[in-house]
Amino acid sequence: MIRTFTRTAAAVATLLALSAPAFAHVTLEVQEAALGSTYKAIVRVPHGCGTEATNTVRVQIPEGFFNVKPMPKAGWKLETVTGPYTGSYDNHGTMVTEGVKEIVWSGGDLPNEFYDEFVFRGTFAGSLELGKFYFPTIQECATGEEAWIDVTGAENADMPAPSLTLIEGAHH
Repeated sequence: MIRTFTRTAAAVATLLALSAPAFAHVTLEVQEAALGSTYKAIVRVPHGCGTEATNTVRVQIPEGFFNVKPMPKAGWKLETVTGPYTGSYDNHGTMVTEGVKEIVWSGGDLPNEFYDEFVFRGTFAGSLELGKFYFPTIQECATGEEAWIDVTGAENADMPAPSLTLIEGAHH
């Protein structure tokens, strides 16, 4: 009985050790979306900056993700930074040439010991390329920040931007 427990404990410890780095990064809950589809982004923030609480979360909205609407979050101030797009996008028959470029939730208090989610939705342009799509995200704390902005796709990136994989969408 003790031997079984020891093996189980060792297996659980190994699993936790192997999975811990995956939970240390800011990530997206849904890892795949179709070109031309609406997508609900759930950005998961698993910790603060070192031991400090996260006070601000900034998400950059790359070209090709349009009609963005962030979800308000109780206890946080919500702002958007808007600007012109490089291209134009068809939003149900209306051509859209500008919109949200960055979402900022600020004035909050997410202690290092806790986890939270920040939500927004938008539409992926059908003209985007298949493959990885990144939402660079910055956590700001009292005396520092965690900049999850590496969009190289490198397997060993220290600060990878939250990403998903764009797949073929339904053809109209």
